[in-house]
Amino acid sequence: MQQELQSLPKGLAEDVAKNLVMVAKMIDEDPELAYGYAKVALRLASRVAAVREAAGFAAYANQKYSEALAEFRAARRMTGGVELWPVMADCERGLGRPEKALEMAGAPEVHKLDKAGQVEMRLVAAGARRDMEQIDAAIVTLQSPELASNSVQPWTARLRYAYADALLAAGREDEAREWFAKVIESDKDGSTDASDRLAELDGVEFVDAFDEGDEGDEGDEGNTGDVRDADGGEGAAKSE
Repeated sequence: MQQELQSLPKGLAEDVAKNLVMVAKMIDEDPELAYGYAKVALRLASRVAAVREAAGFAAYANQKYSEALAEFRAARRMTGGVELWPVMADCERGLGRPEKALEMAGAPEVHKLDKAGQVEMRLVAAGARRDMEQIDAAIVTLQSPELASNSVQPWTARLRYAYADALLAAGREDEAREWFAKVIESDKDGSTDASDRLAELDGVEFVDAFDEGDEGDEGDEGNTGDVRDADGGEGAAKSE
């Protein structure tokens, strides 16, 4: 990115860089705000590929798929790279065109992707199959050496999660339970809700501990206020 910005006057390059930093910082926490910063960067330097790419991801995070696809295409024309191919295909899904996403999954560009990109493309293709209500085909699409590997990679949790979810959609609950458990093993930063899904399959219900208290306690001497935290207090797990 820095190399691309060097083509701009120093002051302008600094302004664009600041906006791009804010896009990266806010895109998960506040996608709408990130989108605003991306639009500013785009106004300042629309001929910089990194700016078009950032604008694409900001639009994508806000489900503005047509706009995101246009920005990704522009960035790809500028760089000639294929890295954005999977997310471009996912935009096609977002626009209600899963057939186009599957067509892209079989294109020569996929063979030029690195391993992470190929896994991402597989996830998009499986999602497109599910969009078309082809659950069994989605399951087969996800079956791969990467899924079978015991090695934990950055994509492992997401791949296993998609597989578990597809199995569940197909009514294969025992297998889904097994794979959700494998997700938990690989999801070190808790980026998925696999533990909740597994608990749900095992019949575990989360309830508010305060709801089980005796209503008469409200009149106990010394109780002068609500003791719950702002978020409702801690919950307790109960197995059915």
